Amino acid sequence: MKREMTMHTRREFLGKTVLGGALSWTVPAFLANTFASLQAEAADKATQAATGADANILVILQMAGGNDGLNTIVPYSNDYYRKARPKIGLAEKNILRVNDEIGFNEELTGFKELYDAGQLSVIQGVGYPNPNRSHFRSTEIWQTASDADRAESYGWLGRYFDNACSGCDPTVAVSVGRQMPQSFAAKHPKGVSLDSPEHYKFVSGEKTKAGETGGMESSFRKLNELDPGMTENAGGSVDAIAGPAKHAGSVMDFLERTAMDAQVSSDQIRAIAGKAEVTGAYPSSLLGNSLKLVAKLIGGGLPTRIFYVSQGGYDTHTNQAGAHGRLLKDLGDSTKAFVSDMKAQGNMSRVLVMTFSEFGRRVSENASGGTDHGAAAPMFIVGNKVKAGLLGKYPSLAPADLFQGDLKYQVDFRSVYAGVLEQWMKTKSAPILGRQFLALQLV
Repeated sequence: MKREMTMHTRREFLGKTVLGGALSWTVPAFLANTFASLQAEAADKATQAATGADANILVILQMAGGNDGLNTIVPYSNDYYRKARPKIGLAEKNILRVNDEIGFNEELTGFKELYDAGQLSVIQGVGYPNPNRSHFRSTEIWQTASDADRAESYGWLGRYFDNACSGCDPTVAVSVGRQMPQSFAAKHPKGVSLDSPEHYKFVSGEKTKAGETGGMESSFRKLNELDPGMTENAGGSVDAIAGPAKHAGSVMDFLERTAMDAQVSSDQIRAIAGKAEVTGAYPSSLLGNSLKLVAKLIGGGLPTRIFYVSQGGYDTHTNQAGAHGRLLKDLGDSTKAFVSDMKAQGNMSRVLVMTFSEFGRRVSENASGGTDHGAAAPMFIVGNKVKAGLLGKYPSLAPADLFQGDLKYQVDFRSVYAGVLEQWMKTKSAPILGRQFLALQLV
């Protein structure tokens, strides 16, 4: 009889949910215990409890799509820049000058303020040997810290978890979004993927009256009452598209394990996020909301060492000028608001923000008022303890110095990773990156 009830509720549950939609907005089972233990410790604290009490925090910000570095940190006085970009080249009068040669895009006022305050480093010409212009492959290279001609099974952060986080709480890393980044893939996976806390519940198109439980939620509650040992082989496994971390067992195993604790965890993560007030002037954008959530989780006491957020839209093949400016304004303003909240919490001294994009754009504009896939581009590091200013050398724009129309990289991105790992995360970088790269001095 119980077997029949199990099959019935499974079918009912699956029929009223969409894998990758409703289920991706739930919290994994292990968060329940984590949040429960944090409640008492974090109630009156502005800093993290447990494993993150006094530890440094790394916030990784992905600029997805391939950011045009030349119109971000602009070589406004360079004749080659003017010749290569007669239409989309930025006017000198609008540049936020750093020196007589380069300056910030006029929309990056937030970054310029952080730069002037000694809280931002601009790493110029970052890339890697034999650059790949495929979004997927180049992102994979950045996420796994692999050579261009080699595929890696695990992400660079996943190898950090395996080498330096044995025994750490699963929430040592948090990605804000519905998918795990490939950089989190590990032999012993850690880290969780979260969306906005108010969304940690099952969502359906069912209309219910106030106080009533919908059919989907009712099925979900029934699943919670089932014996978790009673599973069936659904003949597959669940993969996150953005990172190939596989869940052990069948699809049904995953569904049941998720269902068992999602409701409890949703209440607790809302409580954690609600402990800290944020006052920063965040844009009403995905990035702004993501960084606002990170600020709440840090202030609320989540014991996390690494947060991961993403901003998309940088694949600017057509009509780049307006779209790129809006993206950069969102980037600068969101980061500035986050820094403001970290200061207010007293946490800024232990927070470092690192941006990256899978590649830059071609030096020459295209016929559609945009730019095509390129190679080297700037990275940005934000924090109270950073070595502020310009790091590395701006790549030459002279045609003879380009590689197939692309800028040649000046700094290997793995040297940046090595600097972050050794100087900020306080761990050896060689076991994580596969070999020793010269660590860029960042702090």
